[in-house]
Amino acid sequence: MASEKQPRILLFGAGSVGTVYLYLLSKVATTTAVCRSNYEVVKKDGFTINSSIFGENLHFRPNVVRDCVEAASQSPDPFEYIIVCSKAIPDTVPKLIAPVVTPGHTAIVLIQNGVGIEEEYLKAYPNNPIISAVVYMPATQRPAGVIKHGEVEKLQVGAYPSSATPDYAKAFTEFVTAAGATAEFYEDVQHKRWMKLLVNASWNPMCALALSKDTDILNASEEANGVVLAVMLEIRDIAAAHGYEITREQVDNQLSRAQARIPTNAGIEPSMLQDVQSDRRIEVEAIVGNPVRMGKEKGVACVRLEMLYILAKALDLQIGRRT
Repeated sequence: MASEKQPRILLFGAGSVGTVYLYLLSKVATTTAVCRSNYEVVKKDGFTINSSIFGENLHFRPNVVRDCVEAASQSPDPFEYIIVCSKAIPDTVPKLIAPVVTPGHTAIVLIQNGVGIEEEYLKAYPNNPIISAVVYMPATQRPAGVIKHGEVEKLQVGAYPSSATPDYAKAFTEFVTAAGATAEFYEDVQHKRWMKLLVNASWNPMCALALSKDTDILNASEEANGVVLAVMLEIRDIAAAHGYEITREQVDNQLSRAQARIPTNAGIEPSMLQDVQSDRRIEVEAIVGNPVRMGKEKGVACVRLEMLYILAKALDLQIGRRT
C-alpha cells in the first residue's frame, strides 16, 4: 500500500550522474529510467555503482524504458518529477519528454551544465514548474552500466525563473535530501550556475580540443596558466554584466584547484573530453556558446572564450558527421 503512494519519478538521461541519483531516489520513490545507448546492458544486468560516498559494488535493477512514449504507456498515473540528466543539447529534450509531462502537475528538474538552458523548457511547458539544479559529482560510466563515483556529491537547487514560486524547488530539495543526497536551496540559483561555469567553460573546451586532462594542459607550456586565468576572467565579467558577482579570489581559487593536482598527477577529465573520446556530441552551446552570446549582448569582450567556442563548435559538428 505504501509503495502506491510514493511519488513517480522519471530519469531522462541515465549517464553516470543520473544513475547515482536514480539509485538514491529509488529508496523513496517509484522510479523509471529512459536509457538509450546503455539500454540493452541495463535491461539485462542493471547498474553497478562504485562510490566512495555511498558504497562499493551497489547493484540495482531499475525499471528501464527506451523512450518516454514507452514510459507513459506503463501507467496512467502522472509523474511528479522528470529529472533531466542528459547532455544539454538545444532543441532536443523538451520534445522528447512531452509524452510524460502532465500540464500543471509534473515538475521538470534540470540537472545539467551550462547557462541559459532553462528557457526552452519554460516556453514548451509554461504551466509546469521548472527546477534548475547545479551538480557537483565526479563520475564516469565505463563500461555501460558500471558507474565510478568520486568523493563529492552536491546539488544546488532553485526555481526558474527565480521570480517563480519557490515551493516546488524547496520540496524537491527536501525530497532528494531525504533520499540521502546533499542538496541546498537557493532563491536565485543562477549565481551558482555562473560559479560552476568558471570551471566548465574554461576547462571543458580546452581539454576536449587538446585531448588532455587539466593538469596536462597546465604542464604543457608556461603560458597555460595565464590563458586559463584570462578565460575565467572573461566568464567573471559576463556574469557581472548579468548581475552575478564573482570575486577575483573565487576565480583564483578555481584555478588553484587544478594547479594543486599537478604534483600528484591527479588530473581531471571534464565531461567534454570524455564525450570526444567516446565520439559523442558535446555541450558546446550550453557551456560555451550561450556565455559568448550573453557577453556580446552586454558588450563584454570575450575574445578567448569566443575562440574556444568557434573551435569546439567545429569539433562538435565534425563528431556529428561521423556519428
